[in-house]
Amino acid sequence: QVQLVESGGGLVQAGGSLTLSCTASGRGLLFDTMGWYRQPPGKERELVALVHRTGATNYADAVKGRFTISKDNAKNTVVLQMNNLKSEDTAVYYCHARSGWHYWGQGTQVTVSS
Repeated sequence: QVQLVESGGGLVQAGGSLTLSCTASGRGLLFDTMGWYRQPPGKERELVALVHRTGATNYADAVKGRFTISKDNAKNTVVLQMNNLKSEDTAVYYCHARSGWHYWGQGTQVTVSS
């Protein structure tokens, strides 16, 4: 059983920064990808960023140049550094991990005030 626990959400003014962290625990923690999705109010869940086992990364166009994803393999942790936040970044952010199975965190709220 794998658990993903997120931390770091909150309220920030536009132009500010937040850091989200997600730590995986349990058995079978060799993931093909780890990353973050978000679900804005009234919209569907969308990819934000992910990091592959190789270290390669992918970002949504909306966050390129502002968000950075990184992974600490020894700690089974993935971190999303979010800079220059905009009101449209307001969403519930979910940690995700994939290894044949898909695992999701419980979600953490990020609210950006304009």
